[in-house]
Amino acid sequence: MLFARLGNPVVAGNFAGELFAAQTWIALGCGLVLLVHARAGAGASIDGPARTTISLTVIALLLALLQQYAVAPHILARENLRLWHGLGSGMYLGQWVCAGILLWRMGRRTA
Repeated sequence: MLFARLGNPVVAGNFAGELFAAQTWIALGCGLVLLVHARAGAGASIDGPARTTISLTVIALLLALLQQYAVAPHILARENLRLWHGLGSGMYLGQWVCAGILLWRMGRRTA
């Protein structure tokens, strides 16, 4: 949508990069809050469900960090765009899968 609205691919690409960077920082903040919440709810020992929540959150956070600091620089440098865009998209998909599983598990627990 950015590329259609802004017209200039360079401007749209730079703007998309800034949006993705902002999204990464928001995801990191939300993930850290979720980690604190999961750890506080776990008590003295971490049981299976809390361990799964913490693991999925850490995986999603690592994917966000890898995307921002390992993949994005290659995209900005326009190196092998097909590979790096595909890898970045896969990392976003991984984050969404982790978030979806976490939301499903949290909804199931309160229902």
